[in-house]
Amino acid sequence: MDVRWLDPQRLDARDVAGAAAVFEAARVVDCPHEHGDTAASVAANVTHGYDGDPPVVGLVRAKGGRVVGIVEVDLPRRDNRHLGWVGVTVDPLARRQGVGRSLFEAAVERVRADGRRLVVANTFEGTAGVGLLETMGLGRVSVEVQRRQHILDIDWERLDHDYALAERHCVEYDLVQMPGRTPEHLLDDVARMAAAINDAPTDDYDVEDEVFTPERLRGFDDAQRVHERRVYRLVARDRRTGDLAGHTLVSVDGPRPWFGWQYDTSVLRAHRGHRLGFVLKAAMLRWLAEEEPQLRTLDTWNAASNDHMIRVNEMLGYRVVANVIGWQRHL
Repeated sequence: MDVRWLDPQRLDARDVAGAAAVFEAARVVDCPHEHGDTAASVAANVTHGYDGDPPVVGLVRAKGGRVVGIVEVDLPRRDNRHLGWVGVTVDPLARRQGVGRSLFEAAVERVRADGRRLVVANTFEGTAGVGLLETMGLGRVSVEVQRRQHILDIDWERLDHDYALAERHCVEYDLVQMPGRTPEHLLDDVARMAAAINDAPTDDYDVEDEVFTPERLRGFDDAQRVHERRVYRLVARDRRTGDLAGHTLVSVDGPRPWFGWQYDTSVLRAHRGHRLGFVLKAAMLRWLAEEEPQLRTLDTWNAASNDHMIRVNEMLGYRVVANVIGWQRHL
């Protein structure tokens, strides 16, 4: 079974459309709670990824030319150069025919060819991906929980009360709104602050800390623009020193403006213990209510072992929608 690897510089609209159709067919069966991909978002992922370091993407077609399987291979270039992340998606109509195995084996060869020693993957609990990854020799190393906040159900009176209590603990901090691209003069400071996310639990993954640089931030800015997402970053700044202490980051989908992603929320160690995580996320909800009043849902992910951030999210009204199992295999 031949895998054809896509050239991000010469994308064929038929390949993109075929991949989008497979992603949608699989979503309906495996994770109907998800919002799904569009042809535009598939193309943006192939060319820019999440933050300017896109995956290598391959397709398998059935007789007649219809795309029936997709493989994505992330080979990080900024850090974690010892691993490759593999994602396989097979049309439900083409499952149990060896498509998934062929795609995964082709991905492992790409990982090996790049000199890497570890394959990592994830899949929603209870889906066909679990059996595939077990068959391919991967072991479970983590559980990540997807939570969703329904914006229209927020109890604003309760939230304002909790915010007022938390605010007393961080009177020495200002909140600074940074919509859109990261300001040029703050790139270094934001990169240092963003690295605080490395303190979040990674369970049994064999991974290294992520490296944040101004170039990476610009890659993220550019990728989000190509994805047609509106980015909101809210920063806590120490009034005494002017240092950036922590932030929270949200991206609202342009083509589907009722939906957004809650990305990183992190606080530097020296500034913890002031309830800044809760204050930042609650203040972000207030800001979004002004700037994006049509927004209805926010999705976020946390390791099941991340007790602190889970407590914050539950206080804000997030509720569990799915579990994602993390896997790895040393080559």
